[in-house]
Amino acid sequence: MTLLLDDDAQRWFDRLRAEHFPPERNHLAAHVTLFHALPGEQVDAVVADLTAVADRDAFDVAVTGLRFLGRGVAYVLDSPELTRLRGALAVRWEPWLTRQDRQRHAPHVTVQNKVDPAVARALHDRLLADFAPWSARARGLGLWRYLGGPWAPVAEAAFR
Repeated sequence: MTLLLDDDAQRWFDRLRAEHFPPERNHLAAHVTLFHALPGEQVDAVVADLTAVADRDAFDVAVTGLRFLGRGVAYVLDSPELTRLRGALAVRWEPWLTRQDRQRHAPHVTVQNKVDPAVARALHDRLLADFAPWSARARGLGLWRYLGGPWAPVAEAAFR
């Protein structure tokens, strides 16, 4: 499950990802993962919950900095509304969550991964030199099915 961002922010992150992610590994648009793995046999319940929590006003998400990932770079995001929304779903879905999805959530958009650490460090330093905090608008939630590389959309729920 992902957080969907406004079109301008999405295009901006997609452009960076296309420029800096290894093309043979770049099967996806830039995204904000909220949950990595939910049970496919519960898809109807997941979609119902996704639709219910999306019945709310859209909100801002602050882009607060950059994170060096060792072999990649991500933009760090912060939003109290997102923290509450994800937390409520995590409580509801607790029996279904993987160990990864039970960990503290640190929202981000990865624009580079799986590269030599020196290449990642150079991009991180270059992007950080010009970085100024800004805000994107969260426009909804997306549910996807993993297809061994690419993802297929399952459902989308827009915020008001």
